[in-house]
Amino acid sequence: MTTPRPDDWRSRGGYFSWRPAQGDASPVEIFHVEMGDPRAPVLLLIHGWPTSSIDWFEVAGQLSGRFRVCALDFPGYGFSDKPQGWGYSLARDEELIEFYLSEIIGAAAAVVVAHDRGDSVALVHAARCADGRSATRLEHLVLSNGNIFLPLSNLTQEQRQALDAQSWSQVVAAVTPSMLAEGMGATTFTPPRRPGDPEVEALTATFAHDNGIKVLHEGIQYLVERSKDEQRWLTALARAPFPVTLIWGVYDTVSPPRVASYVWNQYLMFKPGGNRLYFIPDANHYLQVDRPDAFVKVLLHALEPPGGQGPGALEAGLGAPLLVDTSRERLPAAADVLRA
Repeated sequence: MTTPRPDDWRSRGGYFSWRPAQGDASPVEIFHVEMGDPRAPVLLLIHGWPTSSIDWFEVAGQLSGRFRVCALDFPGYGFSDKPQGWGYSLARDEELIEFYLSEIIGAAAAVVVAHDRGDSVALVHAARCADGRSATRLEHLVLSNGNIFLPLSNLTQEQRQALDAQSWSQVVAAVTPSMLAEGMGATTFTPPRRPGDPEVEALTATFAHDNGIKVLHEGIQYLVERSKDEQRWLTALARAPFPVTLIWGVYDTVSPPRVASYVWNQYLMFKPGGNRLYFIPDANHYLQVDRPDAFVKVLLHALEPPGGQGPGALEAGLGAPLLVDTSRERLPAAADVLRA
């Protein structure tokens, strides 16, 4: 008999206690998973809103043959504690990431792979690393489908309701974990996930744990934080010493490909180092769930790029992931393009 995905994922992990250094927040129990050889290079997977580390279920196992794969559930998400009024913020989650890598994992260096809200946490962490304020060296930052430039994003009606305390109080009284999971399954995955799908069941279980729906309004306030600081984060990213890769599912309508293209063109195209932009066809917002094999292929290609390969499909066949662009020192003149 097949073990349900939530039980399988939870059985692989454990807990540690943590509290922020500032403020009067109570300690929380943090769920985390480690896979692979403890001596292998560390690869940290960071989840988004309103989901959890279980988003990486299909990807983590594939990567564990090469990396010490680590993932955690932020407070308010997944199988971690979810106290109301705790003071959820990107700053606290970044502080947790710093603690996790240095104190729990004991990592001198790490590759960080983020998705959705996790992109924002990763950008705060990247700024710390770029300034030399982190105990762990950031070797490569990978961002995937997330609202990393809000003016080009398409917030859903559900997201706007969750942002507003009054409207969310009305929604939370009526919505159940299964309703929320089924709604997401129908709109943010390709192909759409139906009730009974393993991914919908996983979302239902993690939303239901410790009545997680009650704190979704508090968690999504990260968008307000982002609106104030995203320009500063992106500007810092453009000066960062480590390579940055964007991997995007093209069917996403909430964080559409134009978000990745804009950030690439404005901040990363001329950034020194081996920066890359990839698109994955036939993948929606949860690209690591829709096409886990393609996601892993792209990630390994970015981390260990073959020499001399230019933009194009990474393999033959329809739906092959695409290397869209790599960074360069400057744009050539139009006449130079014709003479090349």
